[in-house]
Amino acid sequence: MPFVCKRIQDGAATDDGIRVLVDRLWPRGMSKERASLDLWLKEIAPSTDLRKWFAHDPEKWEAFKARYFAELDASPAVVERLSALGRTARVTLLYSARDEQHNNAAALCDYLQRSAGLS
Repeated sequence: MPFVCKRIQDGAATDDGIRVLVDRLWPRGMSKERASLDLWLKEIAPSTDLRKWFAHDPEKWEAFKARYFAELDASPAVVERLSALGRTARVTLLYSARDEQHNNAAALCDYLQRSAGLS
């Protein structure tokens, strides 16, 4: 599956394919025009409680992923919607976190690859 992650603040590129924002909250200071989204799939983002608990703390990363993966397992329809996009085109998962390694899009990308048996 051709999923990649990218900060939404980095702007659109011609090779992004389908641009999907996977954050529950709209990024501060980002206009809809500048975001250049194809889809805002906020229902695939971690729950508010999980997001607040994690607070982008790298020490909680593995526990965050386990909890987030359980949430994704409980939402097969929304995961399938995103997976279906990845079967037809490159999909860029957009996020607004400053940490490029410990964020929900990176975890989601890992989840999608594991689901497809790619990792």
